[in-house]
Amino acid sequence: MKFPSLGGTNRSLAQLIFGLICVSVGTLASAAPAAKPNFIFILADDLGWTCLSQRMDDRVPNSHSDFHETPALERLARRGMRFTNGYAPDALCCPTRRSIQFGQTPTRQGDERFPKNYDPVAHPRLTIPKMLKAANARYRTAHYGKWDLRAGIFPEDLGYDESDGNTGNNNGDVSSDKDSKWTTHYLNKDPKRIGTLTERALSFVRRNHAAGTPFYLQLSHYATHVDIQSKEETFEKYSAKPKGRIHSNPAWAAMLEDLDTGIGRLLDEVEKLGLSDRTYVIFMADNGAAEFVPPVKNKMDHPSAFPVPPRNFPLRGGKWVLYEGGIRVPFLVSGPGVRAGGQSDVPVAGWDLLPTLADLAGYAQPLPTDLDGGSFRPLFANGSGRVARPQESLIFHRYANATPHTVLRVGDYKLIKIWKADKLELYNLKDDLGETTDLAAKLPQKTEEMRVKLMERLKQVDAEVLHGYGSGKKAED
Repeated sequence: MKFPSLGGTNRSLAQLIFGLICVSVGTLASAAPAAKPNFIFILADDLGWTCLSQRMDDRVPNSHSDFHETPALERLARRGMRFTNGYAPDALCCPTRRSIQFGQTPTRQGDERFPKNYDPVAHPRLTIPKMLKAANARYRTAHYGKWDLRAGIFPEDLGYDESDGNTGNNNGDVSSDKDSKWTTHYLNKDPKRIGTLTERALSFVRRNHAAGTPFYLQLSHYATHVDIQSKEETFEKYSAKPKGRIHSNPAWAAMLEDLDTGIGRLLDEVEKLGLSDRTYVIFMADNGAAEFVPPVKNKMDHPSAFPVPPRNFPLRGGKWVLYEGGIRVPFLVSGPGVRAGGQSDVPVAGWDLLPTLADLAGYAQPLPTDLDGGSFRPLFANGSGRVARPQESLIFHRYANATPHTVLRVGDYKLIKIWKADKLELYNLKDDLGETTDLAAKLPQKTEEMRVKLMERLKQVDAEVLHGYGSGKKAED
């Protein structure tokens, strides 16, 4: 700014006015609210901890696949942090998906009582999209892909602006025949609708970037749930590739790489649009991979009962059971303030997502007192720290008519209560990641201490299992 020649007092007055203008403009700029972050949450289906080509734990050499290739997820891991003790809320898709939306454990939510108690009209509750819109009304939210709450609840009922509706496994299947789906492979130009879902996601990101609005996108893929579908070229690639000792199914490997390719396209778009510095990308699975394809009947058997290692090795078990193979899953996070290439060994779970997003989005109100999760933002800098949950222990329950069981993890110790057999199992995960050595008889005092804590947690939420054996219906898919 140029002032005319002024003398003495007039010149000093002009300089003072100019200085005040500069200070005022600077104050207004500093007072302007910082741009809200974007969130992309990618949820895979039935994907085990060791299914990626990315090693999940630097301390465990075989914590990655010896056959599968997932370069996009390797890239995400390099950009962000791996959570070695990342847990799905349950060993089954439906309770996991319910848990994530509300920030509560399936133990608290129940199974039989969930549809009634979580009716969005009769019992409105805080959800991820509602929380974000309360943090900033400009947030746009979308859910594409598999919803599967099995309660007559649509994504829009919980606050989403856009969705594919009340979808389930069938929306991504070619065939849902319970016998043939484990052994039949379908060649498909849009396997598991990966391409379609990716295009929907890209459109949402582009539209909101153009409008300058912050967004939350949940992309819930149908892959890698069976039936098994893949593109012809990826199937041919794995058919010609030497098989691994743990992973050897070329059709399933092709389906996983097709999924990875779709994820890579989304990561590319975020980078292309210049959104990386204000976008968090979170990847996890709804439960572990099926232990065998096709699955075995006695899924809780000791690993020594099988002639070959399970697909989640070195973890025990898989989908449908609460051994580590059923609930410990790939868990990756990248974004502002997240240490690139970092690793955190602090346990985190799907019910921690809502409080974490609230922390990152600047949600100013107190969170509901019946949330079970806590923010894991403190872990982003170097992997260490504490997740401040109402309860330090992690609790899981498997709703099943055949073998209902409950898990409590406290520190490195994990207790499993198998209800119908009236049996307790105790494992030290630090020394026995594969849960092969039951310590219950050797450490009776520790076992009883854990049992008391487990029962206290169940009583606090009046868990369904206390009134029977859990589920009155059988949702095994």
